[in-house]
Amino acid sequence: MRTLRIALSSLATRWPSLLGAFLALALGVAMTAVMLLGLAAALDAPPGGGELVSLVAALGTAGGVSAFVSAFVVSSTYSYAVVRRHRELGLLRLAGATRAQVRRTVLAEALLLGAAASATGCLLGRLGAPALVRWLSGVGMAPPGFTPSGAAWPLHAAFWTGLLVALGGVAVAARRAGRVGPLDALRAADLDSGVLTRGRLLLGLGLFLTAAALAGTALATDPADLLHRKTYTTQPMWLICAAGLLSPLLAPPLVRALGLLLPTRLTGYPGRLVPANAAAALRRTGAVAAPVLVAVALTGSLAGALDTVGAARAAEAGARTAADLVVRPAGPAAPLVAALRTVPGVTAVSATAPTPLALVEPDGVTVHSEARAADPAGLAALARLPLLAGSPADLDDDSLVLPAEWGRTVGEPVPVVRADGSRTVLRVAAVLRDGLGDNGLYVTAANAPGARVDRIEARLAPGTDGAAALDRARAALLPYGATVLDRAEGLAPSPAAGRIAWLRTVLVLGLALLYTAIALANTLLTTTGDRRRELALLRLAGATRGQVVRLVTAEAVLVAAVGVLLGCAVAAAQLGAMHAALGVLGAPGPWTLPWRPVGLVAAGALALAALCAAPAAVWMLRHRPVTAAAR
Repeated sequence: MRTLRIALSSLATRWPSLLGAFLALALGVAMTAVMLLGLAAALDAPPGGGELVSLVAALGTAGGVSAFVSAFVVSSTYSYAVVRRHRELGLLRLAGATRAQVRRTVLAEALLLGAAASATGCLLGRLGAPALVRWLSGVGMAPPGFTPSGAAWPLHAAFWTGLLVALGGVAVAARRAGRVGPLDALRAADLDSGVLTRGRLLLGLGLFLTAAALAGTALATDPADLLHRKTYTTQPMWLICAAGLLSPLLAPPLVRALGLLLPTRLTGYPGRLVPANAAAALRRTGAVAAPVLVAVALTGSLAGALDTVGAARAAEAGARTAADLVVRPAGPAAPLVAALRTVPGVTAVSATAPTPLALVEPDGVTVHSEARAADPAGLAALARLPLLAGSPADLDDDSLVLPAEWGRTVGEPVPVVRADGSRTVLRVAAVLRDGLGDNGLYVTAANAPGARVDRIEARLAPGTDGAAALDRARAALLPYGATVLDRAEGLAPSPAAGRIAWLRTVLVLGLALLYTAIALANTLLTTTGDRRRELALLRLAGATRGQVVRLVTAEAVLVAAVGVLLGCAVAAAQLGAMHAALGVLGAPGPWTLPWRPVGLVAAGALALAALCAAPAAVWMLRHRPVTAAAR
């Protein structure tokens, strides 16, 4: 009880200095609660097919990313909030407090502050959840009738997660606070020493090696797993945590290198202090760089992964077909196929239709999938399937073609359930190499009851003028209302699919980026406010007010740039692993670097650093230097 009274008294006295940590946790819990409430609403909604399943997956991913981002930023913020109290903790030790009492006091403050901030975050999350539901419905990601959930478990999960994050972020710092000596109350220098402890170094290296081991294992056993959304969303988190822990080792050389790029004419003589200040105050540097690191790393990884997988799928789709023309029918396909065969220059036509098909595993489990019904002759003429064994020419009404992931061999009987619920046993005619798109299952029309043709491909004779053949095909199919496209247009991904993919990325990253921006602004205002005495001493040493403001601004921009570089390194490592997986799968795609989203996030972080640091420095310089230095 005595410890709690001391903690309450400390919070009541020092609440302005703890406001930054309170806001960071409250907004982090609110962001997590909003996503979890959206997930609860999706889980409570009536079954709605693939659209609802996709929404649940996207909200689950967004909830995980939100929890990770808030935990990463809050841990850094709370740890720094304890470190900046070395003089106060030294006074407690000087007054007779034991190391255990100091540790318990710090943990009790974190418990009280964390509980209040988590409760506030849950309230904000409950108020913000309807806005998320309206946005999901407005952009078409949610089914009709999608309403906010009244479930309590998302708020419980967000509250206890926030409280654990607060205590976890302070735990190591509290242990360090217990080692503060009485004479630390007299220390005036801001030089950080002992930041990279042995435990921190080993943990950072361990996380880095874990990320490398996970990527290496996946490349050796299941390369396609690195291309799944769940993997390329969570994999960068290992590297982000490793970079954050190793920042005391990585930041000084980056600070010195970037410091050489600072134009002296903008900062004058005090500009030489910019890299020195950033390298000396490593804990402050780490606290400012953390939000930038996580924002850039996640943006580069997720946006880059989306572009990489999309480009690889487009390249794979082009390599799988010899079609020169693609027709999208608006009605029955038989007359279209007959009319297309009469077009001069057309040598082969293949019509395919989607159909549900379930395969029965040896243990009796039924696995639902999507197949395409195709004419064997047309499939053999136009398809360039990545064969491992067998031949698509052997496809008939008693067989199927499937990818290697099903673990079947040519000639093996496979029990299947067709679209109408009827069961049969089909023989494996060919096995395809696993790929990114729908290398998948192929059957004949006899095993696809009710299937409607949605795609017709045609091949032209060598030397045929493609533009003239396209015009002739459009004229021949005009009475049927069909859409005739050339190869490039026919193989292009659907705009609707691309829009949904980007909306999912916005859902996952949107609130997280907004949160990191607020956290960055909050951290810069807090850290600049702690430097009142340092800035006053600079003024007494002869620096002008403008020079001091430019120095603080340049240092903030420099530290944010360090976070940008670390985030880019994490994103590059993640995208490199994905391209290695594509190479192993035999589906190499072009390098698609997300310059635009990463550039926008990086530019926003640098601009925000300048916009927050400069006014804060001006505010700190409002008092006379002699008065401020004496405080």
